[in-house]
Amino acid sequence: MGAYLNPGKEAFEEAVNSEIFIDKTEMLGYLNTIVKTKQKYVSVSRPRRFGKTMAADMICAYYDRDADSRELFEKRKLAGMSDWDEYLGKFDVIRLVMTEFFKLGRTVEDALTAIKNRVLLELEERYPETKYDSSDFSYSLDRFYRKSGIPFVIVIDEWDAVFRIWKDNSEAQRLYLDFLRDWLKDKPYVALAYMTGILPIKKYGQHSALNMFTEYSMMAPRQLAPYTGFTEEEVKELSIKYDMDFSDISNWYDGYLVSDRIPPEKREEYREGKYNGHKFPIYSPLSVVESMTTGVIKDYWNKTETYEALAEYIRKDYDGLKDAVALLMDGGRLAIDTSTYQNDMTTFTGRDDVLSLLIHLGYLGYDDERGEVFIPNREILDEFKTSTKGREWVSTFKAFETSLELLEATWNGDEEKVAELVEDAHNQAGNKTYNDEAALSYGIQLAYYAARKYYTTILELDTGKGYADVVYLPAPQYAEKPALLIELKYGHSAELAMDQIRRQKYLDRLDHYKGNTLVIGINYDRELPAGHPEYKHHSCKIEKW
Repeated sequence: MGAYLNPGKEAFEEAVNSEIFIDKTEMLGYLNTIVKTKQKYVSVSRPRRFGKTMAADMICAYYDRDADSRELFEKRKLAGMSDWDEYLGKFDVIRLVMTEFFKLGRTVEDALTAIKNRVLLELEERYPETKYDSSDFSYSLDRFYRKSGIPFVIVIDEWDAVFRIWKDNSEAQRLYLDFLRDWLKDKPYVALAYMTGILPIKKYGQHSALNMFTEYSMMAPRQLAPYTGFTEEEVKELSIKYDMDFSDISNWYDGYLVSDRIPPEKREEYREGKYNGHKFPIYSPLSVVESMTTGVIKDYWNKTETYEALAEYIRKDYDGLKDAVALLMDGGRLAIDTSTYQNDMTTFTGRDDVLSLLIHLGYLGYDDERGEVFIPNREILDEFKTSTKGREWVSTFKAFETSLELLEATWNGDEEKVAELVEDAHNQAGNKTYNDEAALSYGIQLAYYAARKYYTTILELDTGKGYADVVYLPAPQYAEKPALLIELKYGHSAELAMDQIRRQKYLDRLDHYKGNTLVIGINYDRELPAGHPEYKHHSCKIEKW
C-alpha cells in the first residue's frame, strides 16, 4: 500500500464503520459502465460537506488491485447490481489530494514536480524492473502501463485547490490545467479519471482546457444526482432511527433540487409534462449527521465555512446583486444566466456570475429546468441573515420592504399609494434623465422589484396593435395572483393610459388571465417647471379586467 499508488481500503472502511453510514456504493455501478470508454473522464463538483472525499475513498477501495475489498463491498448495495464485481480490484489506483501539494509559499512548478516525483517513486518501487524517463511524466506512466498491462484509475481530490488558493494567479492556473491535460487526455493508460472539488472545470473564454471531462455539478449532476447528497428516503430512515422530526429536518437541511438523466423510455412522458422522476431533493449530509447524532436541529454550516465566505461575494453590488439577495431572502426565485460564469472565484462580469458561484458553494439551490436560483433551506437562510447584518444592507432591505408595500397596494387597488411609491422610485433616476422614458420604465421596474418573487417580467409586450410597457405574469406556483399590465404616460393622464389599453386591445394577448388582470395606468407630467407644486408628481389609475 502506498501513499499515492494503491492507497488501500482503510479510509473507506472508517466511513463504513462510522455511526452513520449512508450506502452510496451503487455509484460504482454507474462508473463501471464508463470505465475504458470515451466517457471515462469524470469531474464532480459539490460544496464542502457533501461527501466528495468519502466517494473518492470508496472508488480507491473498489478499484485498487491490492486492497482485497470483496468482503467490504459484497455487503453493500452495489452487490445487488448485475456484474457488480466486474472491475473489483482490477486496476492500479493513483490517488492525489491536491491541497497537500498546492500550499501557500510553494510555487506551482514546485508542486507539480513533487506530484511527478512522488508518483514515479512509488511506481518504481512497485515495478522495479521497468525503465522510464523521469523528465517525461506521461511517457513514464505509459511505460509502466505497457509493461504491467494494468491501466490506472486516477482519483484527484480537491482538484480545484489551485483556483481557491491562488485565486488571482492565472499563470499558475494555466500551468496546472496544462499539466492535467497532458497527463490525462487521450491516454490509453487511463481506465478512469475521477476528479472532485468545489468548482467545475475552469474556462478560458468560451473553452475549457480539459474538455474531455464530463461535468457532474450542482447545476447538472446527471447520472450522479442520487449520490450528490442524502436523499429524502435516506433522511426519513435516519429520522425514524434517531427519533427526529422529519419535517423539521427537511425545513432546515433540504432544498437542493438536482436532476438525473431522463430514461429513454420516459422521455415522451417528460415532454408531455407527465414525468419528473429524474428530479431528487437533496439534503446537506454533514448537517443531517450532526443533527441526528446530537439530537439538536440548528445551523451547522459554520463548522466548515465562516459567514465571511458568503458576505465577501454578496456585497459585490453587480447589476443589483444586493436587491437580488433581498428577493431571495424573502423566499423568491430569480432566473439567471449561468453561461458566462468562468468557474473560478474571481472572474465576475455581473450579478449572475456571482450567483452561479454561490450555487457551487452550496449557498443557493438551482432549478435547471426553469434556470432559477433560490435559498434552499433555513440553515442557509441563517447564513444569509448573518452575512447581511452590516449597515451597508439597511438601505437594500428598506427598498425591498417598500417594493413589497407597493405590490400589496397594487393588489389592493390603492391608487394614491401606488402613485406615491412609484414617484419615490422614479426620483432615484436623477434629474438629468428624469424625463427620459427609459428612466421612468427603469423606475417602475425598480419599484416593482419584489414582484419577481411572484411574477415573470415582460417589457414592451407586443400586443399586435402596440406594445404594453411592462407586464407581470404570475409564476406557475402563484397562479392565483392577478396578472399586471402597466402602461406609462407623460404629460397626459392615467385615464388616457387606460383608454390606450382599451383602444389597442392589449388585453387580447392576456386572454388566459381574463377576469384576473389588474391594469395600471401611470402618468407623469414632465412639462411642469421645478417650482410647480405638482412637479414630479405621478398619478395612477387601477382597474380589474
